[in-house]
Amino acid sequence: MVTWSHVSPGEVQRAIEEYDRLGAEQFFSAHGFGPSRSYELVSEGRRYPHKAILGTAYEYATGERLNPGDFEGGKAGAVRVLEKMGFDVQARKPA
Repeated sequence: MVTWSHVSPGEVQRAIEEYDRLGAEQFFSAHGFGPSRSYELVSEGRRYPHKAILGTAYEYATGERLNPGDFEGGKAGAVRVLEKMGFDVQARKPA
């Protein structure tokens, strides 16, 4: 079970900034995640893959890399963790 208490909003913001800098394809390749299917983190009007951002923030905080299957992305998982940190997570808009 993943313990999220080590992850701060600062690490989440750092992951967002890296996503912006690298772009989706390179970010996913570097951290082992993919696009969101159901929810997205919304920050400053931009939408991000919430699970990939949170997993990368965990890696920054602990030095341990998570795989997508290591934690839930839905309302009881990554969505709840990010919302508790004060982030806005919304249902994914169809492309």
